[in-house]
Formats: sequence, structure tokens, C-alpha cells
Amino acid sequence: MSLDHSLAGTLRPDGPSPSAWTPLTGTAHSIALEVLLDGPLPRSELARRLDLSAGSLTRLSKPLLDSGLLVETTGAYDPTSGRPTRPLDVDERAHHFVGVKLTADTAYAVLTTLRATVVDAREAPLPDRDPAAVAAGVGALVRDLSATEPHGVRAVGVSLGGRTAPGGLVDSARYLGWERVAFGPALEAHLGLPVVVDNDVLSLTRAEQWFGTASRCAHFAVLVVGVGIGYGLVVHDEVLDRPDAGVGLLGHFPLDPHGPLCPEGHAGCADAVLTTSALEFRASMALRRQVSVAELLDLAVTGEPSARRVVDHAARCLGTLLAAVGNLVMPEKIVLSGENARLADVGREALTAGIRAGRSPHASELDVDVQHTGFTEWARGAAVTAIRTFVLGHRR
Repeated sequence: MSLDHSLAGTLRPDGPSPSAWTPLTGTAHSIALEVLLDGPLPRSELARRLDLSAGSLTRLSKPLLDSGLLVETTGAYDPTSGRPTRPLDVDERAHHFVGVKLTADTAYAVLTTLRATVVDAREAPLPDRDPAAVAAGVGALVRDLSATEPHGVRAVGVSLGGRTAPGGLVDSARYLGWERVAFGPALEAHLGLPVVVDNDVLSLTRAEQWFGTASRCAHFAVLVVGVGIGYGLVVHDEVLDRPDAGVGLLGHFPLDPHGPLCPEGHAGCADAVLTTSALEFRASMALRRQVSVAELLDLAVTGEPSARRVVDHAARCLGTLLAAVGNLVMPEKIVLSGENARLADVGREALTAGIRAGRSPHASELDVDVQHTGFTEWARGAAVTAIRTFVLGHRR
């Protein structure tokens, strides 16, 4: 299913042109990022971090102040001199963004500030997966959220499971049945706002990097276990944004040679033992009735024997996968996320055993941060992709 640029929606309300998105360049990138992530910051501290003279900092920060991206705050004192100072900060509520997470049947959207604080959240069903219909539905959802914000919205980020390309192109999205869909331009035509489209796991990784538990962590991995297996990696402060990021390659990593087959015929890979469908199938077979993942985990907590066996097997396999990620890329931290991340809590002993069996006894302990994310967090990740583009100009 595809959408030609000329078939994009015709509704284009008054608003900033997408072409007006002017990226920051050079040291302005660094100034904006330091203040956004750690502000308010005294000019002396900002100059020290960036190895700038006071005059250079004043000259470089003036356009950012004039544009309203940065503001001067009051009521602070320089800790070294004890004198009053006017630290630089961002006026996060003067700049708002919308993030949209697309699933096979629903669009989840959030309105956020410049620092990705969620102000409002909405959702809408997608009764028709035709790209033009989805663009119209998402456009209405974005306008609904934007109407609550008097300052308006700067940009929109959209995330989905699949492969994306620069220019808002969706190369493939299996759950939506899309191939080569120019979704970004279609949505821009509806809204008159800049739109960025990103893989959902990469968006979540970007959110963890800037505003999550991995903030200021230069080398970390994000592992998502849910409907599919997702993987994001940050090396030297850069998110590895490659075309294969949306393929789900880690889903076929072997975990149990005697395990069930995945749809591709791989025995005991991550897709076959850790995804929602795999867990529900094994649980339903063990308990001889339909069982959801949530019920499976609840039953395991109560000590139900069959549920406990299914959970412990999956948790041990998850530990094996975490150990493999730790061994192969040696991250400072692994953020474990997704709707099935609760496996790590309910099957803690089995998870630890799987990690231990897959790691050298001389290796350092893995720092695994379990995040129980819902669709609001996924949509927030999409908003962060738009925020990053607004601040840094890294437009996809």
C-alpha cells in the first residue's frame, strides 16, 4: 500500500511552513543542547563546558536568545563569586510538540513541552489503514491536541514499527501493511507543520538518551520486548540510526536450541520465546485455556506451577539475551522496556541465572534498568524525535 505525494491531504490550516525549519549549526548546537539538558546554567559554567571565552559565548548565544529558544533567568548567584547572575535556560512551555505512536489499529498522541514533559494525551482508532485515511485521522488528532495550547505547536513526530527513511518516508511497516509510503509529506500537507517520521524503538532510544534514565550516558542499549523484539544502541552519544534498525534483527537471536519455532523457522529465537504471541501461546497450552501475558505474570506471582514454569523459562531466555547484548557491545547500561518487561521482575531469579550463565565470571555486573512503558511513553519518544530536530536540525 503506497501513497503518492500528489495524493496527500488538501487541508492545510494557517501555520508555519515546514520549509521554515532552520537547523542550528556549529557551536550553537552544543549551547542549545547543554542548556536544554542541564539548564539553567550560568554563563561561566556553560563557557567552561564548551571551552569558550565569555565574549564568544555571548556572541553565539545571542541568536538563540533573540529567537526565544533560550531565555535569561533571575534570582541566581554565581557560586564562585557570590554575585548575582542570569543563567541561561529554555522556556520549555513556550515551545510545544506533538508525538504520535502508530499501531496497527490505534494512534496514540501526546502534547509535550520542549523538555518532553507530557501535558496532555489522546488516542484515536484507525479503522482504515489506508495511508491517506491515517494521515487525515492523525491530522485531526494533532489539531485536537494543539487546540489546548495557546502558543501552538512547533513540530510533530510520528513513530511506528518498521523501516523509515529521510523525508518522512516509510519504507515498510508490517503492522500497517505499508510499503514506500510518503507519510511525512502527507501529514505536513494536512497540518502545515514540520513532521518527522521515525522507527518507534529509535524514538524511544532518543527519549532515553535526552530525558530518560540514560541521560548523559554515552554508550547504552535499549532492549524492547513486546509484540516484537526491538533494539536501540547509542555509541559515543550517537544513536545508531541504520536502515536495518527497523527490521527487528535481534528477534532472531538464538536463545534456546530446543525452543519453539518462530514464523521464520528459527528454533528458540527471541521472537519464538519472548514476544507477546509466543508467551500467550505457551501459557495457553500449559493452562489449557486462553491466557494473556498480564494474567500469566499474575498467576506466576501467586505460585501457579504451570505459569511459573513458562515465566521462568522466558525470563531465563531474556537473561541470555541481555548477557549477549552486554557481551557484544559492552554498554554502560541496558534499558529494558516494552509491555513484556515485567518478565524481569516476576522472573528475577531465572533472569539473573540466564545473565550469569551467559557472562564471564570476571565480567562487570550488567546495569539493567527496567522501564515499564506504555503507549504514552512511546508517543513521548516520537515527540522527542521532533524536539531533537527542532533543536539540532537532524531532520529525518
